Amino acid sequence: MVLHVPEPMLAAPAAVLPMAGVAYEAKWDGYRCLLARHPDGRVELRSRRGTALAVAFDDIAAAALRDLPEDGVLLDGVM
Repeated sequence: MVLHVPEPMLAAPAAVLPMAGVAYEAKWDGYRCLLARHPDGRVELRSRRGTALAVAFDDIAAAALRDLPEDGVLLDGVM
């Protein structure tokens, strides 16, 4: 099985925010990061612009390798 890591969705300005069925979370500071735990044992952390972040956040990469499911998982969040 190959884990496909999509390009992250980018925020876009809006004149009016939709209110029904949508949740919002403010991003105050930090890095937007995609974390992929691939089935072959690789862990990939990259910024929304594609910068590799695994070396800078090696403790997070090690925890992902140790604690996330071996069959692959993709997380999108802020670090």
